Amino acid sequence: MAPSEQTAQAQQLKALLRRYAHRYYVLDDPEVPDAEYDRVYQQLEALEAAWPELVTPDSPTQRVIGAVLEGLTPVRHAVPMLSIKTETDTTPAGALKFDTSVRNALKLADDAPALAYAAELKFDGLAINLRYEQGELVQAATRGDGETGEDVTHTIRTIKSIPNYLKHGNVPVLEVRGEVFMRRDEFEALNERQRESGGKTFVNPRNAAAGVVRQLDAGIAQQRPLSFFAYGLGEVQGWDAPATHSATLDALGAMGVPVNNDRQVVQGAQGLADFHALIAAARDSLPFDIDGVVYKVDDRALQLQLGFKSREPRWAVAHKYPAQEQITRLNGIEIQVGRTGKLTPVAKLEPVFVGGTTVSNATLHNLFEIRRKRVRVGDRVIVRRAGDVIPEVVGVVPGPREGYVPNFRMPRQCPVCGSAVVREPDGVNHRCSGGLFCPAQRKQALLHFAGRRAMDIEGLGDKLVDQLVDGGLIRTLPELYKLGVGKLSMLERMADKSAMNLVQALEDSKTTTLGRFLYALGIRHIGESTAKDLAKHFGRLDPIMDATLEQLLEVNDVGPIVARSLRTFFEQPHNREVVEQLRAAGVHWPESEGLAAQRVPLPLAGKTFVLTGTLPTLSRDAAKEMLEAAGAKVAGSVSKKTDYVVAGEEAGSKLEKAQQLGIAVLDEAGMLALLEQRQT
Repeated sequence: MAPSEQTAQAQQLKALLRRYAHRYYVLDDPEVPDAEYDRVYQQLEALEAAWPELVTPDSPTQRVIGAVLEGLTPVRHAVPMLSIKTETDTTPAGALKFDTSVRNALKLADDAPALAYAAELKFDGLAINLRYEQGELVQAATRGDGETGEDVTHTIRTIKSIPNYLKHGNVPVLEVRGEVFMRRDEFEALNERQRESGGKTFVNPRNAAAGVVRQLDAGIAQQRPLSFFAYGLGEVQGWDAPATHSATLDALGAMGVPVNNDRQVVQGAQGLADFHALIAAARDSLPFDIDGVVYKVDDRALQLQLGFKSREPRWAVAHKYPAQEQITRLNGIEIQVGRTGKLTPVAKLEPVFVGGTTVSNATLHNLFEIRRKRVRVGDRVIVRRAGDVIPEVVGVVPGPREGYVPNFRMPRQCPVCGSAVVREPDGVNHRCSGGLFCPAQRKQALLHFAGRRAMDIEGLGDKLVDQLVDGGLIRTLPELYKLGVGKLSMLERMADKSAMNLVQALEDSKTTTLGRFLYALGIRHIGESTAKDLAKHFGRLDPIMDATLEQLLEVNDVGPIVARSLRTFFEQPHNREVVEQLRAAGVHWPESEGLAAQRVPLPLAGKTFVLTGTLPTLSRDAAKEMLEAAGAKVAGSVSKKTDYVVAGEEAGSKLEKAQQLGIAVLDEAGMLALLEQRQT
């Protein structure tokens, strides 16, 4: 009999693992990182190995953990969805250990040929069983507890990669098992949308995917793109599956089921170790999360011979990689000012090894994320790093603390330039209002200023801007116009001719339009169209700089947010100084008294145009400028409000929609004729 101390410890570990599993699998709100769960699991596993009488049927080591969520219909699996053993030794020894156990179970001699293994990725998602009858998808169910899952057919049908009908699939019953997951880019975009709207963010892609799959409303699932890869079979009737696992996946792929191509058939322990190392090197570049690779004996007959041990097949194992989530201490919070002026709180962490590297800094996104996650300096926190995504603090390790009193506040002045920090009403991000003046925003300001639709300074791209700023040649926008051939020729890979071309491009850019100049200043929310509207309305720059909120709101398509942004920009003395220095450098444009004073009717005022395809002689931008100069609005899509569609070569869906709606279609010559006709 096990001593009472060990019995009590086993009970505590089982209870802890059940709690962790409930939070992870059922609530989709993990309490601890995967590495912490694995550590506790291994403790229990070691204890049960030393005292076999502690092994009980309900132990987390003896059954698949999960539960049916209330609100979804239970589904009894025809063939249990059992999990596979996890090998947490992330070194090549983990592969050798599995190969040795398989060879021993098959009673192979030491000199027997190497076994063939199917090696594939271990996706970090949600296991799903797809049931096809006569080739038609009739049901999708989660793993649940392995015996009984949840019917999630309504949400799984929203995953575009999962076929509703199999190709050449007249099989009476074919259950396909695989993993539903969310790509990293989709996950980051989802969390960013949630942050912007003040909603709940997800800890990791796996929990985001699980949350979507378990939605009762399929409409919500449709808005959050998921993906799927098959990795095996469930119940099969009326189909002779291929003799190997790898060929089975090939066959599923031929039926139209998504199968990942990052898989190989390898020979022996060395082949497994090589695959493990190969995928480890590529892990960060994958578009989705994996937490390991899976090895399976490829020969299905040998799989049957090996059978199962307790809850796990003897013929398969998951070989893990270093965890992507770990626990550490938050020592402080600093502010980082981005290229666009956004202030981001950055966690200063007790260094921790996570995702294959040592992390000491992690993003906290914004003040409201800090408050929502109830993070305080001094807390033990969960930090996540996956792929090339910036490490982030995803939550606080639960502790004895009662209540939550924040101990961090956003600064009122930019820590880089001292300008006022502003936050838009109902927005979640704080921003530096320094704009052109703030060193942190210098490179972005220069690139935007030089853009084709702004000042159009040909030859001033990313690499050159990096050289100019990093070399200390440029600190403010006006200093661009002080660059000469001598200074530029000193830069690496800058020939005299290239330097002369850039100096000429700078000189040419001095003659512009008021709309282009306003847009080039990079004022938040002032896009190309709004800048042109402001220029048309006021005619001159000074009235725009001095305009009140009420006067700005009189401009076409200018609302409260745009008006406040413009006022905030020109209320900063250093921004006005930059504008004056640019004018002193020779930047100029034709000025008028503005539409408000002139009341000059424009020939195409009130008309909406859409441009599509390639015009014979005019660029899209040139055509747009001509139409807008005549008072027309140029829209991006065709609707019932569109008056004309100007179509060139390779015009696509916009032309088709115009024809369906009976909208007038012009070619380039027709547009020019209309302009000439309206102006005479």
